[in-house]
Amino acid sequence: MENLPLSLFEIILTTIYLINFILVIDLIFRGKRNIDNTLTWIVILVLVPPVGFILYAMFGRSIAKNNMFRVKEKEDKVIKNKILESYVEIESNLDPYLDENKDIIYTLANSNNAHFTADNDVDIYPESNMFFNSLLEELKKAEEYINIQFYIFKDDRIGKEIIEILKEKAQAGVEVRLLYDAVGGRNLSKKAVKEMKEAGVQVANFFPSFLNIINFNINFRNHRKIVVIDGKVGFVGGFNVGDEYLGRDPKFGEWRDTHIKLTGSCVIDLSMRFLLDWRYTTKENLDLAKYFTKKREKSNGNVGIQIVSSGPDITELDEIKYGYMKMIQKARDYVYIQSPYLILDKTLMETLKVACLSGVDVRIMIPSKPDHPFVYWASYSYAGELLDYGAKIYTYGEDAFLHAKTIVYDDSVASIGTANMDIRSFELNFEVNAFIYSEEKAREQRMIFERDIENSREITKEIYESRSTYIKIKESISRLLSPVL
Repeated sequence: MENLPLSLFEIILTTIYLINFILVIDLIFRGKRNIDNTLTWIVILVLVPPVGFILYAMFGRSIAKNNMFRVKEKEDKVIKNKILESYVEIESNLDPYLDENKDIIYTLANSNNAHFTADNDVDIYPESNMFFNSLLEELKKAEEYINIQFYIFKDDRIGKEIIEILKEKAQAGVEVRLLYDAVGGRNLSKKAVKEMKEAGVQVANFFPSFLNIINFNINFRNHRKIVVIDGKVGFVGGFNVGDEYLGRDPKFGEWRDTHIKLTGSCVIDLSMRFLLDWRYTTKENLDLAKYFTKKREKSNGNVGIQIVSSGPDITELDEIKYGYMKMIQKARDYVYIQSPYLILDKTLMETLKVACLSGVDVRIMIPSKPDHPFVYWASYSYAGELLDYGAKIYTYGEDAFLHAKTIVYDDSVASIGTANMDIRSFELNFEVNAFIYSEEKAREQRMIFERDIENSREITKEIYESRSTYIKIKESISRLLSPVL
């Protein structure tokens, strides 16, 4: 009897070893990961079997990904084709400025069916109060429908303000749909959800777990932040709904993020993105004609926009990453990047190195403090490597957290949205960005970046090389794990 616990332990351990061996074989022969990702998971599964098994169950699963999203991918293509046939007309005559950027436009159109429209206006909000005040104001104006989607949605002070407006609008006959991610929105209370549903708000959560308490589906999260009101006004960017995004959490201090308000034809494309996600989540049989064929007043704007989405449902393409790469490759004067995470695969790292060696002024801004320690120190490691090639690296603020996801080059094109400059955003999360073709708006984004430099610390090569041994160890471990972070 005394040997029974040991025998049981041996059985469990042997089972884990066997499962891990099967996973390794699957990774080698059936997985479609990049080589760095594959090797990292093999090392973890072999060297620390019990821990590796748990980590792989939570973060590494791609075994069922194709099956999980095959239906979604096919459905998206069918719905997109219907929308494109009934609403979208490809622009054939571009003015000289846009003609210079047609390679980016065509890349995103061919890889993502990203419709290009040229009659838009854009307001850039680099401050939380600017964004939330505008959002609340536009929500109050809604007459037909509100489609609202956030990765994180809390019912704290700002969340309650938004919820009250959604309830009032639903009770007044406005169609209101709220979609949040099951992991990111885990702090949205059941009471708040119940009250919204009772008021007529349709509420859904993306990709919930079969367990109510713990969601082991850490991968394949819907990281998009989209609001569409009456098909006239849209919002997209980095802010979620929570008090910390207004600087009310002392852990982070000032929350530095970027969101944009859109008007014009691109709002329909943003609405399409929301409804595809909503349709997949709820299986609601939507009357698409109501949202895409109704005549709208022609916008007087002149800003070119492509709404570009990416996600693990299309396994062969990293659409937003392609857009980032094209922007970096086209830069002749400068390219400025802001991202809370900087975990670069080989293609992006080499693209940035070539830009530096070509004489392009490459500047990258990351946070001064971590919200995820392993991710932060991996980011610091990649930033340090780029210093050797002439890139300028900045960490934003002291009592602040940088969460903006922006890239701009040569006062020509800017991209603002939800995708970080990291492998997880490119391959594992559902993301959406607006690619903005406008000298005026690109110049505005450059000036915002330059103002942020005044509140940043430049990490020179000398500063980076003087870091402590402890930091070097944290960097090395984090860098090793970076393909799976």
